Amino acid sequence: MSQIVLTHSYFLQLDPKQWKTMQPYPPLGSLYAISILREANMDVAFFDTMFKNDISELEDMLKKELPSLFIIYDDCFNYLNKMCLSNMRHAAFKMIETAKKYGCTVIISSSDATDHTISYLKQGADFIIIGEGEITLRQLSQALLSKNEIDYASIEGLVFYKNNILVHTPKRQVINDLDKIPVPAWNVINIHEYKSRWIKKHGYFSLNMVTTRGCPYKCNWCAKPIYGNRYNSHSPERITEELEYILTTFKPDHIWFCDDIFGLKPGWIKEYASLVKEKDLICAFKIQSRADLLVQEENVKLLANAGCTTAWIGTESGSQKILDAMDKGITIEQIYQASYLLKKHKIKPCFFLQFGYPGENLTDIDLTIKMINDLLPDDIGISVSYPLPGTVFHNNVKNELKLKANWVDSDDLDLMFKNTYPSGFYKQLHRYVHKTYRKKQANQYLTNIFKKKTVDEQFLYKRIAALPYYWVMSKYEKYRLYKFINEN
Repeated sequence: MSQIVLTHSYFLQLDPKQWKTMQPYPPLGSLYAISILREANMDVAFFDTMFKNDISELEDMLKKELPSLFIIYDDCFNYLNKMCLSNMRHAAFKMIETAKKYGCTVIISSSDATDHTISYLKQGADFIIIGEGEITLRQLSQALLSKNEIDYASIEGLVFYKNNILVHTPKRQVINDLDKIPVPAWNVINIHEYKSRWIKKHGYFSLNMVTTRGCPYKCNWCAKPIYGNRYNSHSPERITEELEYILTTFKPDHIWFCDDIFGLKPGWIKEYASLVKEKDLICAFKIQSRADLLVQEENVKLLANAGCTTAWIGTESGSQKILDAMDKGITIEQIYQASYLLKKHKIKPCFFLQFGYPGENLTDIDLTIKMINDLLPDDIGISVSYPLPGTVFHNNVKNELKLKANWVDSDDLDLMFKNTYPSGFYKQLHRYVHKTYRKKQANQYLTNIFKKKTVDEQFLYKRIAALPYYWVMSKYEKYRLYKFINEN
């Protein structure tokens, strides 16, 4: 039996788009939490919800382990958890209800619980952790397991009820020296299940790592319930050691560095590139970054030398007016320059795009489509402006979020506030932009073949074969889009 059962609330099957995409990554946040608890000599069992159909197996584990504490500790490094999807919230509520049946004290750490504290407490949770959670979790777990009379109000970073009064304890400062945190508890994961699903769907295996915590930029639509605007970094030496362990133990073909912003600290990329070359640890990886950080060619070159093959950039819009309204802090010129440099050094640029920000009109949308067609990134991810609590954007539209305040799953894309066009327009726009982009991309592949340029054979035949489909569908989706505009 274990003192603690720890889990997370992301059920992949409850997110149909992601289930179809099938790019599952282990919940790093949960694995870090387990390491912190084990370092303090606590006995922890892990229930991985990633591939589960429902919570029936959780009940079996609770019967077996009879834990004192039940902890839902979500992976705050994965953007899917930051979206606060209502499907996952309902799953978390069911797990709380089940754990209470077995007499567990329930602790929650997640972006969604931070935003909906009262809802989780009313559902039966005993404590909600606010902010960076590991140290708070360790102190609280030790206090609960000690059976001594302890004033939980003395533990920073908590919200709970005491005598029917809601208690908010002081904010906990984030950990500045990340190298003091033990490595994730990889041994609790059934890594073979992740690997087999990756290989079956994609022909290769990717694992996740994180080198930093937080983001210092202030895009006014971006929610940061866990770390705020702080930014701290592991040392290149620590990350190199972790990478060596992962490559040796699990043999992935690819790494996703899931930092909000990779390599922001001056000199970090240079030192990391030198270390992986010295230790023969160069492995293909993808990152998330900003256009203004990728206009220095030396940094792009160092990324390529270290093994970077893909860089996702939050371009958001092709309209400078909209970027400025978002407080994005980048220029259209920087997006174009970063894309050029990435391609020059054989790194695939990919764009996160966002339609529907307040004030956006057809001119702004056309500028975004033009930017996509001009630059032809390797991939695009299109979203609709999504107001999350704690943001300037949310404060501006919160009075309009009466019927719905969260998406059900990551493919919901419902515009939940009043804007230039109704919600259905943006869903149709999403389809139109994807079809026109794929058509343009397939045309570019054909052009490269005729010019005898190097092409990516992984997608070559598939994309070219689909060209007639995209040609027809782009015209059809354009017709439906403008029909929608004229009728509304």
